[in-house]
Amino acid sequence: MSTTDGHLEALTKVVLNNLENQHDWTRLQTHAQPNLPRQLIYGLPPKRLYVHPDEQIEMIKAEKDRKEPIPQAPELEWVLPLHLAEKWSLSQFAAVFDAMDAAPPGSSAPEILGPDDPDAQWKLWRGAKRGKRLLLATVQDDSTVTYYWMFDGLVKPRQN
Repeated sequence: MSTTDGHLEALTKVVLNNLENQHDWTRLQTHAQPNLPRQLIYGLPPKRLYVHPDEQIEMIKAEKDRKEPIPQAPELEWVLPLHLAEKWSLSQFAAVFDAMDAAPPGSSAPEILGPDDPDAQWKLWRGAKRGKRLLLATVQDDSTVTYYWMFDGLVKPRQN
């Protein structure tokens, strides 16, 4: 194992430990494939972390019609471990997005819209149909981990 591989393995372990013990993620796995520049992590957070802005609008409409909230079950999420000192280019991030699927392995497919569920347009942003996104896990020298969302392409801002 090269020194670089050892550093990446240690970096991944720090992030896995942080997700599991500080943020209560479950079903954590590492994911490597030949066309990925480095190993990714995926897992299930304790609550849903991201709602697409268009999904948010459709959910508000559906909740108004239903007169009840729509359940927000958590989804499996991709995580890319990085060290603060690393310098990544847009082409490196693009290579990660090109190599990954929108949803991690084991993600459940969204229910198919049927005639009896016309208000379920909000389901179109879940599962494999969602846009590619990942959580950047930036590790500092003192092992503090800071998380940032990164998306493939442009995403309009959420409404408050």
